[in-house]
Amino acid sequence: MGRGGPGVRAISERSIEITFAYRGVRCRERVRLKPTPANLKRAARHRAAVLDAIERNTFDYATTFPGSPRRLLFLERPGEALALTAYLDGWLTRMEAHLKRSTWDDYRKIINHTIVPALGKTLLIELKRPAIREWLSGIAASNKRLANIQSVLRSALQDGVNDGVIEANPLYGWRYERKEAVKRDDDIDPFSSEEQAAILAALSGASRNLIQFAIWTGLRTSELCALEWGDIDWKRGTLRVQRAKTQASDEAETTKTRSGVRDVKLLAPALEALQAQKAHTLMKGGVVFENPRTGEAWTGDQPIRHGLWVPAIRKAGVRYRRPYQTRHTYASMMLSAGESPMWVAQQMGHSDWTMIARVYGRWIPEVAPDAGQKAVKIFAENAGKKAGITAANAGKLMPASQLETDINQGVTGGEGGIRTRVRVLA
Repeated sequence: MGRGGPGVRAISERSIEITFAYRGVRCRERVRLKPTPANLKRAARHRAAVLDAIERNTFDYATTFPGSPRRLLFLERPGEALALTAYLDGWLTRMEAHLKRSTWDDYRKIINHTIVPALGKTLLIELKRPAIREWLSGIAASNKRLANIQSVLRSALQDGVNDGVIEANPLYGWRYERKEAVKRDDDIDPFSSEEQAAILAALSGASRNLIQFAIWTGLRTSELCALEWGDIDWKRGTLRVQRAKTQASDEAETTKTRSGVRDVKLLAPALEALQAQKAHTLMKGGVVFENPRTGEAWTGDQPIRHGLWVPAIRKAGVRYRRPYQTRHTYASMMLSAGESPMWVAQQMGHSDWTMIARVYGRWIPEVAPDAGQKAVKIFAENAGKKAGITAANAGKLMPASQLETDINQGVTGGEGGIRTRVRVLA
């Protein structure tokens, strides 16, 4: 027994030790107080409060003694002692078997280069929304980039909740974004017909075939890299898009979205490029387009950009835009020519046409003055014939000055109602 009473004793010149039993374990914890008679009494009262909380089943070891190694013996959830770095390392390892390689690689980069350097040492249980908001507000990035960062962290933390590692996800139902100036949709900047001609003139052989094919099919670069000769239906004049290839994966993977699996109509310029490409890769029976320098399949957009695209743009004297603009060029050409937005959406692998209307709306032609007349010709005239009205007489029904209507209240066939008589005047 110490001078402060049972379970309390001076342990050094600057600390007092209290002893108590919790969940069948004898626990000793130090209170950083000089062991004066008054402080010993304070330590005794503190011990009494601990015993009372234990009795009431409200005692939280980690909250009462946050710096004690013994708190780890009584954790309710692993996240109370698990740092974010360790948790995310394990989460990435588990997710590798469930994500496309390119997606997993994007997650890995965001975690290792953005999240961990800032929040890695934080315990999961201490990761709160205000701290996350403060961290995100200091990142010099667009809202789109911030959304991607939050999406990865939100998914990882939600898995922690589902697995019982933490009690709640601080990002659930919340997203941080900053006010940004209104910008043009995406970075859509298609090539004009003159620019297309200049770029193709600066290329030859398989390189020219690849770019011409890209412009006239609207395929994503990753889809072009994975396209195989077996995907071409020469009889129907279509190709089947069903896989994609990026630098992040050693092998082709499924397309970016479910709607990305699609049949694309091969227009004349695309067929022309395919016919010319036969001489280069058809006999191999594998991918349609290869890197002319290596004789191997393209491994992604970066090799195409640096080995083929940049030199061609410089030689053509065309203002630089990334290779993905060939896809935007295809969309703008189709829509400007009056093709159906729904058809264009299907060709490009979008789930519906609303994205086409939102992003490429300025290339959809304004309504022509005679819009709707085709429907009138087909349906109105047919309806008039069935009613015994000629197209000539049907036209006389339109002006208000030629229409006389008598509305008489009365009883018709024993039922009350309105009787209308329409008389066509000569």
